[in-house]
Amino acid sequence: MYFFLKFLALFPLRWLQHLAQAVAILLCSYPSSMRRITQINLQLAYPDLTEQQHQALVKQSLKSQCMTYIESIKIWGSSPEYALSLIKDVHGADLFITALANPHGCLAAAPHFGTWELLNAWLNQYTSPVIMYKPNKNQAIDRFMLQSRQRLKSTLVPTNELGVKAVFKHVKNGGFSIILPDHVPKESGGIYSPFFGKQALSSTLVSKMAVKTQCALVGLSCIRRADLSGFELIVTELAADISSKDLQLSVDTLNREIERMISVAPEQYSWAYKRFRRAESRDDIYQKIK
Repeated sequence: MYFFLKFLALFPLRWLQHLAQAVAILLCSYPSSMRRITQINLQLAYPDLTEQQHQALVKQSLKSQCMTYIESIKIWGSSPEYALSLIKDVHGADLFITALANPHGCLAAAPHFGTWELLNAWLNQYTSPVIMYKPNKNQAIDRFMLQSRQRLKSTLVPTNELGVKAVFKHVKNGGFSIILPDHVPKESGGIYSPFFGKQALSSTLVSKMAVKTQCALVGLSCIRRADLSGFELIVTELAADISSKDLQLSVDTLNREIERMISVAPEQYSWAYKRFRRAESRDDIYQKIK
């Protein structure tokens, strides 16, 4: 598998993207867990869509998610310089540079949206982040991904209490870190908050870190151009209430800001992720909805 990934990364990106689109057509034609979860999540997030609009968005989403996977392989198997060459425009670079200069540090929220692997190469031009890293269950993929990330100036720490402490210390000392704010946390690490109109268990890590450090906050995303000519990196100014001492207000605000980021290109969000698997009703939505 490891050598297959290295081999696959040798092909031109446009060729790989077309291959991913072909795979997406198959996923749209035959039952799969990826298709089913995407359908359920889009039904929950956009209940007002017509059936025709919903099916069209499902197809677009599957195509985008397949491209994100294969784009990541290409990025992992290429140089940081190549990754940077794919970013054709940056929106809000001045906002990021200003946030980075905050003496209390800077924290970026980067949801599972777009081709986020490109963010690492761009960030390393400006800073040496400390980032939490969860090993992939597939050892070959993990080895391939880890080799790529270790070429950069990032310091990788585990996704546990020690890792959280390392990130907190780094940001508190004026450093930078980036966190995926839309993962489903353990019960002890989250509270229920509306996400696309559904009460979902939501992480409190960004909120707690923001109020404890008073660091600067930005949103980061990297979306694919519709014509496949490259990618655009977007720095988003986040609402000040995320730094509120009122934890519920903070998390509610962060979820709304994530929704706002996704609204730029909703088909590029990772809708195959079981974001609503811990709903306030305690029902398993992915078993209940057929």
